[in-house]
Amino acid sequence: MGLFIFLVNPMISSFAQVINTATMDTTSLAYKGKVSVEGYLDVYYAYNFNDPTSKDQPYFVSMNRHKEVNINLAYIDIKYSSSRLRARFVPGFGTYINANYASETGSLKNIVEGSAGIKIFPKKEIWIDAGVFGSPYTNESAISKDHLAYTRSFAPEYVPYYLTGVKLTMPLSSKVTAYLYLLNGWQQIQDQNKTGAIGTQLEYRPNENLLINWDTYIGDERSATDTTIGKRYFSDIYFIYSKGKFSATGCAYAGIQKQAKNKNGIWWQANLIGRYSMTKKLSTTARIEYFDDPNGVQIIPITKIKGFSSYSSSLGLNYKLADNILLRFEGRTFFSDKEVYARDRAAVKNSNSITSNITIWF
Repeated sequence: MGLFIFLVNPMISSFAQVINTATMDTTSLAYKGKVSVEGYLDVYYAYNFNDPTSKDQPYFVSMNRHKEVNINLAYIDIKYSSSRLRARFVPGFGTYINANYASETGSLKNIVEGSAGIKIFPKKEIWIDAGVFGSPYTNESAISKDHLAYTRSFAPEYVPYYLTGVKLTMPLSSKVTAYLYLLNGWQQIQDQNKTGAIGTQLEYRPNENLLINWDTYIGDERSATDTTIGKRYFSDIYFIYSKGKFSATGCAYAGIQKQAKNKNGIWWQANLIGRYSMTKKLSTTARIEYFDDPNGVQIIPITKIKGFSSYSSSLGLNYKLADNILLRFEGRTFFSDKEVYARDRAAVKNSNSITSNITIWF
């Protein structure tokens, strides 16, 4: 995404309009000419003080490698646009791809996005897109440069980063846009059970500084490898705000999953992230969040205890080296009332990490 019609950069303190950073691309796909080619590279070094022996930081697919320089996500973004047609293909690589696409097969593992769309009416901005596209769920996507904090919160790690199916975009007014999603399922390119799923999104912009978004999801999560589960119901709400030197975003969600023996598993989270720009190039970011999954719908603790819950807080420093180069440092701490973390082969209640990063887009 260096990719925006509003040209929003996370280090610039004034915006033409707040963008929705949930999806990978938050523009209306208005490009320079009919075809554009862009690129993105996110390189990081992370150190987890619990020193995991596998070198994988537990519970995360983003920036998840410990004690090594690596690529979180690199991609080439090829887009086509005309008055009533648009298409996009984004092949991606990196540790985020390796971890998040593990359930996909073959070359599907490397599709960050691949979609085509048609504008139904010449004079109305009603679009139908089909293929693989960014998910609207929660206030964060896999594209780190578009977010106030460098690392991802728990929230986006346990909802879809990508969706496959058909998306209808329909503006209801100058301030409200509605979206309808007919999907293969919960973050899956290859359909696992042939039952399909449905999602909705309602985006409200009361002014240029504030965006409020509400999403829902209903789908059957049964698959060949797990026939004991059933319907999943999920809803989130988040806001994104930016004015002057201050920016903030917050998200809350809850999900219900039908589990074995007709039991219902519930997971939920809440987070709040703020950023203050000290200069046009330098800013600081703080975050606090809580994630609770007592029934193991999304997380089975690595320490094999029952139920997962954790607080997290972080503090980061961001420096804009150039219009398209961002350098970031972040310290983060995790703490729980349960022994869900591991250190020296023993179960513990806390974990701490530091992460540095450089992101380049063109």
